[in-house]
Amino acid sequence: MGLPGSGKSTFCDEVMRISPRPWARVCQDTVNNGKAGTKNQCLSIAASALKDGKSVFIDRCNINREQRADFLKLGGPQTEKHAVVLDLPPKLCISRSVKRTGHEGNLQGGKAAAVVNQMVPKKELPKLSEGFNRITFCNDEKEVKEAINSYGSFGPLDSLPSGCFGQKNSDTKIQMGIMKFLKRLILQILALIQQKNSHPSGDALEKLEKGDELDITSNSENIPTLAFPSISTADFQFNLEKASDIIVEKVEEFVSRIGKARLVLVDLSHGSKILSLVKNKAAQKNIDSNKFFTFVGDITRLRSQRGLQCNVIANAANWRLKPGGGGVNAAIFKAAGPALEIATKERAITLSPGKSVVVPLPSSSPLFVKEGVTHVIHVLGPNMNPQRPDCLKDDYVTGCKILREAYTSLFEGFVSIVKSREVIPKNDDLKAKREAVCEPDNNKKYKGFHEDSEHGVSSSMDGKKIQDKKVNTSKTWAPWTQALHNVVMDPDKHKNVVLDMSDDVIAQRHVLVLARADGLDSIADVRREHVSLLKTMHAVGLKWTEKFLDENKSLSFRFGYHSVPSMRQLHLHVISQDFNSSHLKNKKHWNSFNTPFFLDSVDVIKEVEDVGNIASKNDKFLSMELRCHRCRSAHPNIPRLKSHISYCQAPFPAALLQNGRLVSSEGTGC
Repeated sequence: MGLPGSGKSTFCDEVMRISPRPWARVCQDTVNNGKAGTKNQCLSIAASALKDGKSVFIDRCNINREQRADFLKLGGPQTEKHAVVLDLPPKLCISRSVKRTGHEGNLQGGKAAAVVNQMVPKKELPKLSEGFNRITFCNDEKEVKEAINSYGSFGPLDSLPSGCFGQKNSDTKIQMGIMKFLKRLILQILALIQQKNSHPSGDALEKLEKGDELDITSNSENIPTLAFPSISTADFQFNLEKASDIIVEKVEEFVSRIGKARLVLVDLSHGSKILSLVKNKAAQKNIDSNKFFTFVGDITRLRSQRGLQCNVIANAANWRLKPGGGGVNAAIFKAAGPALEIATKERAITLSPGKSVVVPLPSSSPLFVKEGVTHVIHVLGPNMNPQRPDCLKDDYVTGCKILREAYTSLFEGFVSIVKSREVIPKNDDLKAKREAVCEPDNNKKYKGFHEDSEHGVSSSMDGKKIQDKKVNTSKTWAPWTQALHNVVMDPDKHKNVVLDMSDDVIAQRHVLVLARADGLDSIADVRREHVSLLKTMHAVGLKWTEKFLDENKSLSFRFGYHSVPSMRQLHLHVISQDFNSSHLKNKKHWNSFNTPFFLDSVDVIKEVEDVGNIASKNDKFLSMELRCHRCRSAHPNIPRLKSHISYCQAPFPAALLQNGRLVSSEGTGC
């Protein structure tokens, strides 16, 4: 998609010239026997090409959501829909259009310039929510060439990771004003902890000082992903037809249990028969291609070489759980270095056929550092190779039973990782949401953590300090996300912590109430026995709002939790609803407080009382369109939204006016 003159037809021609994949180009300028045709003709030809097993280029301007909608309905659940956005400057497109001759649609000269000018204000950039699996933005000629090479290298079995890549508008970056504030805050905390001999990582301090970890974009999704090879079909010579049946059977069983996570079958060869068999059988079963797909690549270099982030990889191991041999086992142990062998020994010495063992990968491992792999799951399948020990010969009754057990054990291991939230985000994918403790009086210094602990964050139940079962202490967090946890869990050690909080956050008033309870990293760790703690934290929030409302009776407040917080330690946000701050520049910050991503405290308490825990929420809400929190009108960007909310006096949505979700000078639940 793109303006006339952006190079859409050239892009298609170049990819089709170099690609080994069968492509069909559908262009409305030529769809009617070489002449201009209709959109319906394009839809019909595209549908026929898909049925013939071809991949299809829809070569139209596709300038807005309405133009794209009907094409996104083509194909079945296995059909991936990609958008390649040639978002080149309009002046360049006009220059090209005016100069060209012999254009297929006769759009050239002055007529072309007029059409481009008419289209520019109507341009509507695509979003994943429209139904796209992947969106690639090309902002200059270099990026266009990279996209051509990427799609041109596609073989029939290849795929690309899902997500949004390359967008460079203001909504896709963490704003530096916010990041400078956050960096300064975390540096102060880390420095204070270091003075108390807690010794945070020197590397972490150095990176924070440079800002390396905080200059981040949100162009890829952090989706827990298991990459696994075909078990027993290489060295152990298991029948491919039988193996592919078992893979698809087990994938179909587990895709409903992994939430938004993904399973990826990986092989080195473009001509892999097992990939072809599994892909076809998965399509016949209508397995969601967003949750399971096949991929060609080196399982130890998926991120660096192919752009596919896999937090967990499976190793087709030997029974000794040792390096050596050949194939995947040797490659993974070599790529992971000695750290994997040492970590494996701590978990198991041997492995029986049909079993697996989950091994958290130390952060010192090259596979962790370079590829973002946090866990390796060793799995052992059945042996059908007479040259290898314990051969089953042709006993496929036993062999199939063991192979099913192997995949079951492998996928169960991955489910346990997903559920315990042990998958570590990529460093370059960390979304540094601005969650900070903010002093109610912006002109004073705030003894934040110590004072909070005296107002109820030092949580008590029946007068006793809570000794909670450690629900999730095994999760590994990035160094800067540990700061709140380290201070709040040992306030006596940090009595002299004083933070200057003179900067605004994204509203006039915004504080955090921190839970002094070990094992409560986030709202996902809360259980029914923590209801009293949640109510105590809510009460602390009410005390603060009383202070704020004495100073400014026009304010209203919401209390709530982020469903997926960026910093460790359960914390309740108490935030005024004016959102009047120069630091409010980022779409994700707005949506983190004004979509279902923000869980109201009263609803959390009720759900935990009724159900016993909090159901996991999808972080897709962070990428939703911007809407006013009062009248719910939509706005294209943050400046337009801020201009609107500065004068919007519409009543708050009815749901917020119930059950104490909104707190104001008129009372709770106004």
